Amino acid sequence: MCYHVCSMEHIRNFCIIAHIDHGKSTLADRFLEITKTIELRNMQEQVMDQMDLERERGITIKAKAVRLNFTSSDGRTYQLNLIDTPGHVDFTYEVSRSLAACDGAILVVDASQGVQAQTLANVYIAMEHNLTLIPVINKIDLPNAEPERVAQELVAVLGFDRKDILFVSAKDGKGVPDVLEAVVRRIPPPGGRTEAPLRALIFDSKYDSYKGVIAYVRVVDGSVVDGEKLLLVSAQKRLEAVEVGIFRPQPVSVGKLEMGEVGYIATGLKSVQDCEVGDTITAEAAPAAELLPGYRPVKPMVFAGLYPVEANDYPLLRDALEKLKLNDASLVYEAETSTALGFGFRCGFLGMLHMEIVRERLEREYGLSLVVTAPSVAFQVKKRDGTEVTVQSPAALPQPADIEEILEPWMDITVITPRRYIGAVMELVTGRGGEFSKLEYLGGGEGDSPWDRALMQYGIPLRAILVDFYDQLKSSTQGYASLDYTFCDYRPNRLVKLQVLVNNQPVDAFSRIVPVDEAQVQGRVLVDKLRRLIPRQLFDVPIQAAIGSKIIARETIVAMRKNVLAKCYGGDVTRKRKLLEKQAEGKKRLKRIGQVEVPQEAFLEVLKLR
Repeated sequence: MCYHVCSMEHIRNFCIIAHIDHGKSTLADRFLEITKTIELRNMQEQVMDQMDLERERGITIKAKAVRLNFTSSDGRTYQLNLIDTPGHVDFTYEVSRSLAACDGAILVVDASQGVQAQTLANVYIAMEHNLTLIPVINKIDLPNAEPERVAQELVAVLGFDRKDILFVSAKDGKGVPDVLEAVVRRIPPPGGRTEAPLRALIFDSKYDSYKGVIAYVRVVDGSVVDGEKLLLVSAQKRLEAVEVGIFRPQPVSVGKLEMGEVGYIATGLKSVQDCEVGDTITAEAAPAAELLPGYRPVKPMVFAGLYPVEANDYPLLRDALEKLKLNDASLVYEAETSTALGFGFRCGFLGMLHMEIVRERLEREYGLSLVVTAPSVAFQVKKRDGTEVTVQSPAALPQPADIEEILEPWMDITVITPRRYIGAVMELVTGRGGEFSKLEYLGGGEGDSPWDRALMQYGIPLRAILVDFYDQLKSSTQGYASLDYTFCDYRPNRLVKLQVLVNNQPVDAFSRIVPVDEAQVQGRVLVDKLRRLIPRQLFDVPIQAAIGSKIIARETIVAMRKNVLAKCYGGDVTRKRKLLEKQAEGKKRLKRIGQVEVPQEAFLEVLKLR
């Protein structure tokens, strides 16, 4: 089968962007059916979502690429390179990388839910890349669909022309061919120079046990063939194109990629550090003079410790993180040691969902059993000697006497909610220290319909939205609100290190950095929960929350009591007293040398505390 087209004028590179659960993957399935890229007998739901986690959760985690051959109404055959992107706010970095490899984007909006917070965020990212946008209103077949109202929102909020909006049902295929026709008509062909030296942008990559690092590339200039000697410009690493191919959606070797095409290059590299996403691949014999614009460095927002339950699994965890980082460029990690948990890694994530996905992938794909410490954010600490350090874990916080000021990250959040829930959202955000920024009404009318909505913007500390904020937002708005957030800046605050001591031994995995006025409340909740989670011992176990040397909360796990008097059914009282004194002396000795095992459930439950 021929996979190449005659002219670069017949190539279109585009992606699908949308809020989570608005139908991106289903629309991609219909594209595969219409273009006969996959035979009907092999079709299944969410073809592009190949991970079990993606199918179970119904979300896209990793961007996927596929080549479609589409014959338009004018009789010409076009090569369409589609990149399916995630919709959750935690994976915005995946979306930005995909957009950099495209010339246009299909913006999918649910006909019943309308414009959501992540819809706005994705549109702004696409505008930064100067992409042509095709607005598509999906799920028009639903009983509660309001396509006309949503179309008015797209015109009013995002400035689209009413006649450019397409109405489809990706589930039953209605209107989907018109979307492909719009891709051919509206999205421009790729720019570039065929005769120029090779320049290919790496927009994603993964590790293969047999072919080494496989780089997903968009060829901007020139061409690349099997066996060609190549150079990674930024890394200054030489390699050979072991295999050059495309995705349909499974990898298919084609031997050559030309200017404007999207595909993969199997590099044979075995080190996961050698092939960085955003690097430029060029020919070793005739290297390009200029680099392609890369990507902004990813900025982790949430930090947590990952430790193997079995200490012997530490090398396996290290290897698993190395391989997973290649498939997930936004994962950041470094080795650390915990007194309570032993050897592990301090990992940086884009958000709580990202952290949960990484943990599940490590456990499923690499057979590991892990303990995850309480999540925290990165603080900027100004010391009295004039230096400034970044603190990613409470254990790394300098002594209070050395600290002049602590700055914490603040986020700009956008909440879109029905008007009836404005008060509930305001109460939730301000209760967590948020500062009001903007309120704007979307749509017309002052009715009580759930579709008369408002856009609210706040500034809020990242630590306040770290764990359960999204769940609380959904609960207070009956599931109607949507949330998007971006980093704003660092601001000073009165923060202290809240430490937990179990049997007078500090357990750094439970430590956290909190505002002074919240420390006592959080300390009480923490020790109370641990009292119920840690099993009883043969001696009393004190659990204390402390700030420095000051104890602010305490609970005691009462010792299990063995009835040593059970065998004394009579006799002198002095015999009973001797037995009780001997038991008390034994408990004192045991308390001095005894070790308290903190179960894994305790660490997982602490995650649920704000």
